[in-house]
Amino acid sequence: MKYIDEFRDGELAQRIALAIATAADTGRRYHLMEFCGGHTHAISRYGIADLLPASIRMIHGPGCPVCVLPIGRIDLAIRLALDRGVILATYGDCLRVPASDNLSLLKAKARGADVRMVYSPADALKMAQAHPDREVVFFAIGFETTTPPTALVIQAAAKLQLANFSVLCNHVLTPAAITHILESPEVRQLGTLALDGFIGPAHVSTIIGSQPYEFFAEEYRKPVVIAGFEPLDVMQAVLMLVRQVNEGRAEVENEFTRAVTREGNLKAQALVSEVFELRRSFEWRGLGEVPYSALRIREGYAAFDAERRYALQTASVADNKACECGAILRGVKEPRDCKVFGTVCTPENPIGSCMVSSEGACAAYYSYGRFREIPIVAAH
Repeated sequence: MKYIDEFRDGELAQRIALAIATAADTGRRYHLMEFCGGHTHAISRYGIADLLPASIRMIHGPGCPVCVLPIGRIDLAIRLALDRGVILATYGDCLRVPASDNLSLLKAKARGADVRMVYSPADALKMAQAHPDREVVFFAIGFETTTPPTALVIQAAAKLQLANFSVLCNHVLTPAAITHILESPEVRQLGTLALDGFIGPAHVSTIIGSQPYEFFAEEYRKPVVIAGFEPLDVMQAVLMLVRQVNEGRAEVENEFTRAVTREGNLKAQALVSEVFELRRSFEWRGLGEVPYSALRIREGYAAFDAERRYALQTASVADNKACECGAILRGVKEPRDCKVFGTVCTPENPIGSCMVSSEGACAAYYSYGRFREIPIVAAH
């Protein structure tokens, strides 16, 4: 299959692994963060870490929009569905994220709330057209990749003058999160989280391009390599980062040239800019309040903004004390550092968002690597 088989070739993987091992300086350590959960799952699923020398450590970053969504935002959606009687439409990954009072959207549905899974914002729009007597709220979530489709349905609702449709917007921005991580005490002051370079997200970069990452390279002297999600993409990105670190370079390089350009998708960017504007601040799970890291609906489309329509106020809610999702999202800890990982917290009974999301680090470790690094005791 074009662009699949050739990026999963075992012989090529061995050759790239040899190139990485040859390039890696045995006298130094390399700490590389993959921002996107798609890369985390590729690393776990294909055993990429096993092909890397011990001097290279892969650090898992924020992962995905579901992982970083704070409990308070899920609470808003639950209250709309339970108390206001709206039809609450959202993506499947959002349904099982634990919220306050031992609830989730799925548990709210079991209590009688009208919560429905959709595959796209257009499905939610059709739902509103099919039920003119009901209020339909689309719980929008995503990095830059899924923002243009949300903008499109808001525009479509405006043209249709659809009075019973609104959007609860939770779209967040990756560059702001990367900056926040680089400015965090663990990186800047304490030095407890070493970061030598980033593997930049693939799908996000098809929209925003590679240019926004140039700031990190220049300001923080951290190289960035944008990579696709196939195993050879990730391995090639690691090789490119190792070479940059060795040479003292801090540049933005694009491994994913088959889909990403420097400028990105200008039409999508213009569409997003017309419908959305920056929020002054937005809470991320694990990162706290991050300035200018999320979008809200512009005044011109205020009629379709659920936060305005229902006068919603977000409250900050602390994570479950037993859950280490926050530290995992910052790259400070790994899933196996969490005491409830794989025991109390499983995909069937998730305690935190990192286990719920199909792109979460805990879900990746549970599915592909939860038995690794466990000492084997010989039978007597």
